[in-house]
Amino acid sequence: MNALERVGLADRMDHLPAELSGGEQQRVAIARAIVNEPKVLFADEPTGNLDSTNSAEIMKILLDLAEEHHVTLVVVTHDQNLAKVGDRTLVIKDGTIH
Repeated sequence: MNALERVGLADRMDHLPAELSGGEQQRVAIARAIVNEPKVLFADEPTGNLDSTNSAEIMKILLDLAEEHHVTLVVVTHDQNLAKVGDRTLVIKDGTIH
């Protein structure tokens, strides 16, 4: 319940996945990922299927959680704008890190 509250979905706890929007489903995934209070959180294309508004909201949630709980956040993305948000950016091209 605490994890759902952190991502703003406490009121949707009894809903089935099909009853949630794409953004809400992504927030549920984040809640599941933080339940065990990890030291490192891996996010593979966390905003891939979302519109710009939901993308910004998801990234804000992830960044806020990382800062508040001292979690290292590793994001894999093709979105250049999203990549710029990080403290450090690694580019992999043709199997080589640049």
